[in-house]
Amino acid sequence: MEEGTKSKKTVFVGGIGDEIDEAIIYENFSTFGDIIEVQLPSAATNPNQQTEAKHRGFAFVTYSSSADAQDAIDNMDLNELRGKVIKVSLARPMKTPMQLGGNRAIWESEEWLQQHVKPLAQSGGVQGRNASEAEPDNEDGDQVDEAMDE
Repeated sequence: MEEGTKSKKTVFVGGIGDEIDEAIIYENFSTFGDIIEVQLPSAATNPNQQTEAKHRGFAFVTYSSSADAQDAIDNMDLNELRGKVIKVSLARPMKTPMQLGGNRAIWESEEWLQQHVKPLAQSGGVQGRNASEAEPDNEDGDQVDEAMDE
């Protein structure tokens, strides 16, 4: 299955309570169509500690058709599920590190550098100023620089 097609069949269910599990999600969302998968991302960073929440407060439901997913969104968005108002929308695909920019600064990419950076002599930076100071300042061609005369 193509990733773009799958994302149109997957809905995001946000704001669910701690007592909600995959079976409850399945039970409430199966009325809108055939469900392929229900995912409740785990919040536990340490599986040995039972005091942590079971999930992160949201779920993903993947339907067999995008029409079923849209029906679930239309009927369940801003409705109540076991005492909590939930937000239901189309799930967006996760951004890859390259889409996010990764951990690199934008100016570290070759494309950005080629597009935005001037050669040092043209940049007006320190080396550009030093190069212009080395040029003669008077009509005779003699360099006028009080600091060098001292």
